[in-house]
Amino acid sequence: MTSNWERLVQARLSKELFVGIALGFSLCLSSTSLWLYFERGRRKSRPPVEFDDFTPIEIVRNEVANGIPGLVGNTPLVRINSLSDALGVEILGKAEFLNPGGSVKDRVALKIIEEAEEQGLLHPHCGSTIFEGTVGSTGISIATIGRAKGYETTIIMPDDVAEEKSKALEALGAKVEKVRPSSIVDKKQASFSSLFVNVARRRALEFGNTEIADDQDEGIAISTKATSEGMDDFKSHVGMATKARGFFADQFENRGNYDAHFKGTGPEIHRQTNGEIDAFVSGAGTGGTIAGTGAYLKSIKPSIKVVLADPPGSGLYNKIKFGVMFNAKESEGTRRRHQVDTVVEGIGINRLTHNFELALPIIDDAYAVTDAEAVSMSRYLVKNDGLFLGSSSACNLVTCVRLAKKLGPGKTIVTILCDSGTRHYSKFWNDEYLRKANIPVDISIVEKLLVQDD
Repeated sequence: MTSNWERLVQARLSKELFVGIALGFSLCLSSTSLWLYFERGRRKSRPPVEFDDFTPIEIVRNEVANGIPGLVGNTPLVRINSLSDALGVEILGKAEFLNPGGSVKDRVALKIIEEAEEQGLLHPHCGSTIFEGTVGSTGISIATIGRAKGYETTIIMPDDVAEEKSKALEALGAKVEKVRPSSIVDKKQASFSSLFVNVARRRALEFGNTEIADDQDEGIAISTKATSEGMDDFKSHVGMATKARGFFADQFENRGNYDAHFKGTGPEIHRQTNGEIDAFVSGAGTGGTIAGTGAYLKSIKPSIKVVLADPPGSGLYNKIKFGVMFNAKESEGTRRRHQVDTVVEGIGINRLTHNFELALPIIDDAYAVTDAEAVSMSRYLVKNDGLFLGSSSACNLVTCVRLAKKLGPGKTIVTILCDSGTRHYSKFWNDEYLRKANIPVDISIVEKLLVQDD
């Protein structure tokens, strides 16, 4: 039998154990509460974290994009496995087709519109219309960003551009006007020629009647140049803030194009690669992507090679290689298209834009890519990587392969995946169209390129 003494000891021990557990639990809660209290204070005392401090694919708590403009940029960098493995290099693509408007041009559209707003040239929800001349992607981006910010858009484009692009623009509520392309310097078409860029400028001026209107006019047309001369006079007009304006975005000459990539695309690539990059490859239409991105990357690491990918019919390859803007097709008079003789859309041009002039000091080399090579690359990537890309992306990746073979194994090459193949069904991804244009659909072209020496 248990003695009274033993029962007393057991009761005392049970009581002390209970008290000990209770005290331990209380101390645990108190210490946790104190830690949380001081941690909250520490966080409040820290400066706000800039977006650039996060890697582009990092998920941050309580991070919500501020409308469509908040989704622009910060795109992933994807390894092109089939090409990288075949060549013993790292070929990485900036997945710009994941922007909300579906292309790299979202960056440019957002930058140009925001800069116009900062300068007081545009005010949302006042009936203002943004005009632009484009082969499609920039127009779609302007229509997307413009609609989200409260602007109407009118897009002037060549009449031979892939039909999907004009349909997308109309779905976004943009007014689309198609024109027959001609040279921008064609003397026979001097005063605002039929070229889509000049027509867009003219439409903006017609919308507002004059470049700098007084407060009696219906609106204002602004033709933005590389500089903002005369803007101080414009902003001094009384009552202009509520006037409907025609604004010419002017992607070819607007410095905002370059800035979008120097301040956005370049820093993102540097951060995503941890600075371990040997070359950057890009095509050029306006020239903003290769100029802005290339300039930023070279400012961080001067040894980086910046290389141009150029399609048939464009004069930029010859400008880089020989210092002269020249294309043999122009003298032969055998061009399929009126501006650039290629099935590749979005890159290639036969004049020097302000944005491309900014790229001239930093471009190290250039490669001419045939239509057959670009088509072959697009089909090869679908088969081997599941990547369904547009024509300019394919052109960029053909150049990456050639450059990788020149640089040798172990190098890292980054390029731009401008848009997806969904904008190219009627032409670049239409085998019947390609056959009629005598462009072969032959995946073996790239397969041979990967194993053959140049």
